[in-house]
Formats: sequence, structure tokens, C-alpha cells
Amino acid sequence: MAPTLLWVSTDWTMKLATAALFLGLTMVVTRDEDEGDMCLYEALSDTDAVLCKGLEVFYPELGNIGCMFVPDCNNYRQKITHWAEPIVKFPGALEGATYILVMVDPDAPSRSSPKAQFWRHWLVTDIKGTDIKKGKLQGQELSPYQPPSPPAQTGFHRYQFFVYLQEGKNISLHSKENKTRASWKMDKFLNRFHLSEPEASTQFMTQNYQDSPNYQTPGTGSSEPRDKPK
Repeated sequence: MAPTLLWVSTDWTMKLATAALFLGLTMVVTRDEDEGDMCLYEALSDTDAVLCKGLEVFYPELGNIGCMFVPDCNNYRQKITHWAEPIVKFPGALEGATYILVMVDPDAPSRSSPKAQFWRHWLVTDIKGTDIKKGKLQGQELSPYQPPSPPAQTGFHRYQFFVYLQEGKNISLHSKENKTRASWKMDKFLNRFHLSEPEASTQFMTQNYQDSPNYQTPGTGSSEPRDKPK
């Protein structure tokens, strides 16, 4: 079945990107009414969408990007490398429970050769169910948020979010784990605290903005900044 395309103004971009997940659309196209620019919101493949279960992740301008590719338009793939932490909402959270949030990149340095899997981007514990239910993360931040910054020429990276039930456990990182975010043994961490299956999860995908076919190197008329993601 061919993908369904919708033409709308940019004011409705965020709403349609979210609606695509629920209406079963494979992609949403938006167009700036003044400039005529196209913006494609594409859903992940069925294989990658298996991880999308009950968790919502909101970034500025993009809205809920869960289970989507970051669009290759409006400089979003560069902007997301500088934006602050997203709003993470778990509508199914139990009000009397406490949760752990984990954000990782399993594709470091690339999906074809993930030698540094998992890269730990964010780790927050002691999150009250009443808070994450509303999109508030007032917990203990063991690893401060680090924005997605996929290296150039490494393809698309998955950025995965997991929420686990904490059940009164005192969660911490070993000193060795605190020395680096790369090659984090996430499975050992989960086993150490007897954390079972996540209560909710999701992921989105993006690549280095300089790998975009529309990217122009500085000095060729591009308005892209000269700094590169770290």
C-alpha cells in the first residue's frame, strides 16, 4: 500500500506528526505556505516501531517525535543537537509508583558497527508516577541529559527511551560507569537492580545534519552554522 501524504500548513506540523502514529499513516508531509518548503514526517519501520509502547517524547517545534524520523527540514537535525531535554510523558504511570528513565543510543558509533553500545544519554531515578504522568521529571539525575549528536557518515542512529518501575530500590552507578557514557553495559545495570521489562518505551531516529542530501557546506550559500556536533 502506497504511503498517504497530507499537505498542511506548518502550524499543524506537530499535531499531524503525532496523529500519524494513531491513524496508521506512514508519513506526513507539511509545506510552508509562504516559502513552499516541504517537510516530511516519516514513521519508523514496523521492526523499529515494536519498541514504541506507551511513552511520549516531545521536543520544541517537533512535538511528539516518538516512533518517527527527525525530519530533514527546518534544520531540525541540527537543532536537536542543541535543544535541552525533551518532555517525557508516560500517561499510563501509576500515581503511587516511582520510576526510572533511561535514554540510550545503541548505535554508537554506527548501527552497522556498534562497538560503543550503549551510549548513555540520560538516566533519571526516583520519578514519581504523578509527575511523569504529566510530563514532569522531578527525580534524581544520575546522568544529565546529553542531546543526540550522531557523528557524520555513520548513518541513522536510534535514540531509545525506557521507563522502569523502581519499586523502592536505591539506584546508583558504579564509579567505573560514571567515568564514561560509552560502552555502558545496560543489561548488567538492569540485572544488578533486578529491573525487569520496561513499563513503557519508545525511540526516534536521526542522523548527522551534514549527511543530509540538502546540506550545503559553509561558503556555498548555506545558512548552516559552522560548528559540528560532538
